Amino acid sequence: MGILTKLEVNHEPGLTYSQLFLQNEDLVPVPPQNRTWKTRNFIFFWIADSFNVNTWMIVSSMVQLGLSWWQAWICVWLGYGFVAPFIALNARPGAIFHVTFPVVARTSFGLYGSLWCTFNRGVMACVWYGVQASIGGSCMFVMLRSMWPSVNNIPNGMSSSSGTTTKDFMCFFLFCRHLFTLKAIVAPTAGIVFFIWCIVKAKGVGPIIRQPSTIHGSELGWAMVTSLMSCISNMATLVTNAPDFASRAAYPSAALWSQVISVPVTFSLVSFIGIIVSSSSQTIYGEAIWSPIDLLNKFLDDSPSHATRFGLRTNISANSISAGCDLTALFPRFINIRRGGYVAAIVGICMLPWNLLKDSNSFTSYLSAYSVFLSSIAGVMITEYYVIRRGHYRVADLYSTSREGWYWYTYGINFRAYAAYIAGILINVVGFAGATGRTVPIEATRIYSMSFFTGFGTSSLVYYALNRAFPVPGFTTKFEEIDVSEDDIVLEAETRSIEKSDKKDVEKEDV
Repeated sequence: MGILTKLEVNHEPGLTYSQLFLQNEDLVPVPPQNRTWKTRNFIFFWIADSFNVNTWMIVSSMVQLGLSWWQAWICVWLGYGFVAPFIALNARPGAIFHVTFPVVARTSFGLYGSLWCTFNRGVMACVWYGVQASIGGSCMFVMLRSMWPSVNNIPNGMSSSSGTTTKDFMCFFLFCRHLFTLKAIVAPTAGIVFFIWCIVKAKGVGPIIRQPSTIHGSELGWAMVTSLMSCISNMATLVTNAPDFASRAAYPSAALWSQVISVPVTFSLVSFIGIIVSSSSQTIYGEAIWSPIDLLNKFLDDSPSHATRFGLRTNISANSISAGCDLTALFPRFINIRRGGYVAAIVGICMLPWNLLKDSNSFTSYLSAYSVFLSSIAGVMITEYYVIRRGHYRVADLYSTSREGWYWYTYGINFRAYAAYIAGILINVVGFAGATGRTVPIEATRIYSMSFFTGFGTSSLVYYALNRAFPVPGFTTKFEEIDVSEDDIVLEAETRSIEKSDKKDVEKEDV
């Protein structure tokens, strides 16, 4: 018992076991002194997050589908433009009540029902952590090779079944972390330099712009839909856990327009660089090289002594903190955000992320598949906040197992939310089977191509319908962002004061 006590994270003394299961210092509302994120912080966050190799990879794969550069860029603007409002909408509860995603999920799925949603998001965060670390390790290898070409000659002592080599695994561990603001300055500079360099290599932008699309008609239309949805799928994780960062907002509006505008702008600019560079590689090497790391390695093959160092990384911002928040909610007695980040790093290594990055099709297919689960969660959460209880919260009930609490539902689980969540998944199941190679109707494939919207829309409609049929405590028609539990506390205090006054009057009459 003494060992378990030592492993516990900091928490208020005297908490019961049920309370220890629901809260620690990283799950309770962020204290005022830590609400420091202003508009510029959210803008810097998205600049830092957009300048990453994964964004580059997703967009460059559009060229492989046969799209021209301007068709791919339209898809990017539309994709990130569509997803930005969803981010801002789901971030709102965090910005108003300063609670993170695992706690916000309790309002719709229940105190215990939210754990499955948190687990889902935590798994995705761990996967992304591993993928980004793998990409960062590849960047590290290119940088080391540009300084010491002999790094490329390190003998391999790992088996082929591992999917990696000794030198790549070494660079995976050498990959280091960084600060948001520093990355927001350094990464764009590196990206722009690489962009100019490729244009020079391709001898101008003329040949790039004149490259036409290789597909037409309905094939082109659905290729654009698929490309657009790959951008949205790339952001599905951040839509779901948007409250994590918004909980640090100094004021609610800081997490609104800064995200609605900066998400499409920053990601589109990075995507434009990726599109031009990928098209340039086709002019230079006769094939579109979708990975900038592979492209840099080709440059190093030509002139290793003059290679540019390149590393665009985004692990702390999008994955380590998100995974930390999620794992904290799963084991609040023993895990905080810092420990959760360490767990994510370990899991990220064990799931062999380099195998996901072997080709663009397998990676984007994985993104689309998992976005189905996350979009259904987001559909329920957003409908809960804006349509069902309309901004009304009882923050005290988020940390209480009282049967009278709003979020107790049925033994801590809201079956309305789970019915809606499953419905959002089922509508895409047949199409998902088609994506794995099975023969399915073309209609199912088309539905699955828009999996984020079909999953989100279905879960949202079903959740609304079930709440109309079986209203929950706190269901209201008036939108007002307010913590009702504060009013309850005031009312309770006033009631006690009145009761005390009445008691004194009775005692005076008796005298």
